[in-house]
Parts: sequence; structure tokens; C-alpha cells
Amino acid sequence: MDRIDEAILKQLSLNARAPVSQIAGQVGLSQSACTRRIQALEASGHILGYSARLGLRRLGYSVTAMVDITLGTEVGEDLARFEAAVAQIDGIVECALVSGGYDYRLKILCRDLDDYERLHREEMGRLPGVVKISSSFVLRAVPTRSEANALFPAAGR
Repeated sequence: MDRIDEAILKQLSLNARAPVSQIAGQVGLSQSACTRRIQALEASGHILGYSARLGLRRLGYSVTAMVDITLGTEVGEDLARFEAAVAQIDGIVECALVSGGYDYRLKILCRDLDDYERLHREEMGRLPGVVKISSSFVLRAVPTRSEANALFPAAGR
């Protein structure tokens, strides 16, 4: 990874649909050299994929919940069982094993509070090993920098 790779990552994080010719011009490379670098970044695992940011409210998802989960044990197979079960629940978009006063933090998208209550009762309450569920609701998402902008703030300047 050099400063050009960092600049490419920053440009892709700003607009993953930008044509390679545009990115190449912004980082000072030919289109073919830029394409080779992007392919190398993908092959090395520096770029894991591309995605679209969705208008959740426009799609009918008006509630985002941050849910802290405490398990009864922290034995490896119990963690694996919990993680496998979480992966099967629609609406859970992030699951992180965390340090601190609880074991996992989930990010959940719901259509409304009734949808969240159903998910809490029918899905999360049945997850293996759970002894405590604590929920907070996002009132407003504050815009933040992309990962590449946070990691490589000077790249591409």
C-alpha cells in the first residue's frame, strides 16, 4: 500500500461507481495502471466489495435499533451458536462481539415499533444463551466520514 493506493481507496469510498478513467485522473495514473491497482487491491482483500447506500425511510424502515446482548456464558461454542442464529434473522444488519458490559451489539432495521416488538419477542428472545437484551433507538443518524476518509485523510489531495 502506498499513497496512490490510499488515494484510490478514498476515491472509491466517495463514489464506488466512478469510472476508472475519472479515478485515474484524480490519482495521477493512466486508466490501465489504475485498473491494475484496483484489481490488486481487490485480490489482496483491501477492497472487499461494493455496495449502495439505501434510503431506509423511503423503503419503509423508519426504526433503527441498537441492541446490546448479554449471554450467560462466553464459551466458544456458545458464541458460535448465537452468531449462527443471529445470521438467520431478517432485519439484523450488523452484529459485533464487543468488550465492556455486554457481549454483542446488534444493529437492527425495522419498519416501525410494532415490527421491532415482534422481532424482540419472536426472534431475539429465542436466541441461544441470551440472558439480557437492552435496546436503544436511533433518533437521527449523524453523517460521518467514510472509512477510507477516516483512515487516509490526506490521500488524493
